Amino acid sequence: MEKMKLLCYSMLILLIATAPLQAQDSDSHGHTHGHDHERDQQIVFPDIPGYHTVKTDFHMHTVFSDGSVWPDIRVQEALREGLDVVAFTEHLEYQPHQEDIPHPDRNRSYEVASEAAEGTGLTVVNGSEITRSMPPGHSNAVFVQDANKLLVDDPMAAFEEANRQDAFVFWNHPHWTAQRSDGIARLDDMHKELIEKGLLHGIEVVNVQTYSEEALQIALDHNLTIMGTSDIHGLTDWEYDIPHGGHRSITLVFAEEKTKESVKEALKERRTVVWYKNTFIGLQEFLNPLLKESLQLEVVGYQDDTSVLEVHIKNPTHSEFILQNESTYTFHEDPDLITVDPNSTKTLLVKTRGIHQSITLPFRVMNAIYAPESHPVIEYKLETGAN
Repeated sequence: MEKMKLLCYSMLILLIATAPLQAQDSDSHGHTHGHDHERDQQIVFPDIPGYHTVKTDFHMHTVFSDGSVWPDIRVQEALREGLDVVAFTEHLEYQPHQEDIPHPDRNRSYEVASEAAEGTGLTVVNGSEITRSMPPGHSNAVFVQDANKLLVDDPMAAFEEANRQDAFVFWNHPHWTAQRSDGIARLDDMHKELIEKGLLHGIEVVNVQTYSEEALQIALDHNLTIMGTSDIHGLTDWEYDIPHGGHRSITLVFAEEKTKESVKEALKERRTVVWYKNTFIGLQEFLNPLLKESLQLEVVGYQDDTSVLEVHIKNPTHSEFILQNESTYTFHEDPDLITVDPNSTKTLLVKTRGIHQSITLPFRVMNAIYAPESHPVIEYKLETGAN
């Protein structure tokens, strides 16, 4: 009997120990619910007036150049993270795995990825990284028709061929310390020539975990498209700590349609905002609408017999927002600097010093940048419902 009890007890312990664990979250009322990691990794941003917001990553590597994974893994990562368009941009000239994976066709990575993405809704774009010493350094040509034709000795000829194929071409990591030891992005004569000839269309202001204020200024000075990419070689989960709330660096593209041609047209027209470490970087004409659409303000009303107005700030996106109060009002429970967490609703108690039928709340978005050290202001006019 004792042996039977011991056996039953051991089996019970084993069942408890091996039962699948489900992480628990608590809502604002203390209620717990299951935590879906795959759902939480889905990057969500709203459309802006007149355009679809397309989530893209135009700089990725696989074992077909110097990456660590097969192209189908890149497709699976992009699907899990909710991206819409990705480009496979293998190094044309740098092929460290060629003894193990010889492939004379530089389009092969794109072809494998396209097959893996078939029927998933993910759009895969053919691209290549023109890999040269400085100048011109490394550049990506995306939406190419045949990557093999870019594999030529003269770097200028590679850019000319990419443009013959109507590709979108952007300068990669111009602040990369391997080519700029001081980490400062600057134009050489060859870059100026490429820009003057219309052969270079964009520039990365963000690459992996790095941001270049100088690259942003170059983009503004020379009408280049502002780009940000993951430049992923390993696993995105590891590089960006996605299971714990991180995210890859991406470019949000504002396109009239969710098609390859429309996305390419939007890139060439500079309709982009970079999202990097929960920071937004872009031209104000696209940055401000994105910020305002991302934060929805709803008036609840004045509290009892007070002049304290309850306002809810709803944030359905994957990003936090850091807001500096620029109004003449102060808040009852918060300082002038507030944070609105991802997928949350923030309650704001506004001391309006009297009952008003409408108020205006302007916020400076501190984790958004439209020029070096410059943060945009978004403004909400709210009807309070007071008589």
